[in-house]
Amino acid sequence: MTGAAALVGGSLTDRSGSDGIDPRRNLSHTLLRQATPDDARAIHELITRHRDEGRLLPRHLGEIAVHTSRFVVAVDEGEVVGCVDLAPLSRTVAEIRSLVVDEGARSSGIGRQLIDAVVSRAKTAGFERVCAFTHAPSYFVQLGFSIVPHDWLPEKISANCATCTQFRTCGQWAVMLPLRRALLHG
Repeated sequence: MTGAAALVGGSLTDRSGSDGIDPRRNLSHTLLRQATPDDARAIHELITRHRDEGRLLPRHLGEIAVHTSRFVVAVDEGEVVGCVDLAPLSRTVAEIRSLVVDEGARSSGIGRQLIDAVVSRAKTAGFERVCAFTHAPSYFVQLGFSIVPHDWLPEKISANCATCTQFRTCGQWAVMLPLRRALLHG
């Protein structure tokens, strides 16, 4: 995971009001929509701008451009202020990646809306589970996810973690949300 939800919480007292919302920005007109190829550069810039917070793995512009259809973006006054990627890891498991909400838009519910949007998309696509790897597991737990051992998500380990330079030292927690209830046999 590339730092999901690590960027949606936290204190913003240096640039925002006491409630965490930038008083200069009215977010009542924020729109969530599927990203288009025209959004690739804005998504890349948003992710890159927040890499300095140390919680997000880098994403290359070319990779984002190829996968823009997997992204949901939050747009306010024509500006991308949030994004999230739903990346399939297998036929049954999808990962929430690159969840970012710009500083001025945090604490407004956009992070939760982005997660809800990709969870809904995952259900529609027939995935059985959604996972994330995050430095902020409590954020996901509040949304119904459970903290699980990394070993429960071998699809993620083989797809990304095994080749990562921070493998086993990144400090991220694995969280998972089952999308289908197991059928009860009677």
